[in-house]
Amino acid sequence: MTRSSFILKTAVGLCCISAIATVALVAREERPSGDQMVDAADGFLESLSPELKAKASFGYDDPHRVGWFFTPQQSKDRKPTRKGVRFEELNADQKKSALALLRTGTSAKGYEQATTIMSLEEILRDVEGTKGAMVRNPNWYFISIFGKPSKTGKWGWRFEGHHMSVSFTLEKGQVESPTPFMFGANPATVKGGQKDGLRTLPEAELPAKELIESLDADQKKLAFQEKHLGEIAENTPSAKLDKFIGIPAGKFTDKQRKILTKLLEGYANRMPATVAAKELKAVKDAGIDKVHFAYSGSLEAGKGYTYQVHGPSFVVQFLNVQPDGSANPANHIHSAWRRLPSDFGLAEK
Repeated sequence: MTRSSFILKTAVGLCCISAIATVALVAREERPSGDQMVDAADGFLESLSPELKAKASFGYDDPHRVGWFFTPQQSKDRKPTRKGVRFEELNADQKKSALALLRTGTSAKGYEQATTIMSLEEILRDVEGTKGAMVRNPNWYFISIFGKPSKTGKWGWRFEGHHMSVSFTLEKGQVESPTPFMFGANPATVKGGQKDGLRTLPEAELPAKELIESLDADQKKLAFQEKHLGEIAENTPSAKLDKFIGIPAGKFTDKQRKILTKLLEGYANRMPATVAAKELKAVKDAGIDKVHFAYSGSLEAGKGYTYQVHGPSFVVQFLNVQPDGSANPANHIHSAWRRLPSDFGLAEK
């Protein structure tokens, strides 16, 4: 074989390998989220001892399925009160299986944010010390499986702890509902230490601030709320919204609608791509001009503000009004995407 023939043959071989790898990658990415969740949930449950499996498993209709919390949950003697199997009860392999399940419910960026949120508990523990009112523990995250993971029946799962609640309801192998989907961050921006400057949820802040700053005087009269918008309603299957408030996107300029779309994409893109696409399609199908935007407070550093983006099929809720663990004002985010009229695949409020 001549040298040129060898090079050509090698190049062709590499191209073939590359093509096969690309096809395999695409196939893996296009594999339905529901299938991935079934396999990951089964793998997680199979990794557990009978005792831990019992703690992680609930009936599909168990009230715990809709009893979600993103705030710290502990008893007076500082014991965890959330249901489910706790991360710190798992060995290294079981933790990998738990995180594999979380991966199926998040995008690559969403997974990075979720694990960062867990790590922020270490920062809170360091700055608040052992005398703080709340236990700060990056292993106080809980996994619950509702019903039997199946590609034919109904089932669900949740990965939850302080500032995070990722819930999925599935039916016949399809994601019926990816909500409530809540991420929070305390501190919102890390100030000092090895992670100085880390901003866990910029997609929830930067486009919203850009949109608010773009509003003219007449638009602000419609969008601005004198009082801060209410806290995200945990432990309920409904966001409990009575009416639309704020300015409809029909009164936005084309540029402002693009900023609004960017904001919504930031929330939806915490989820797997196919799930995010379905959520955003529902927004589009219902009509972007029907989406209302409302906000309160001030964008000045250290000043609290809230906002809400409310459409026929969803609501996005955001608050940054609390101090962080080091008492820096307005450096503590709560943000969520919720389905309407209800979460958890429920048809009614």
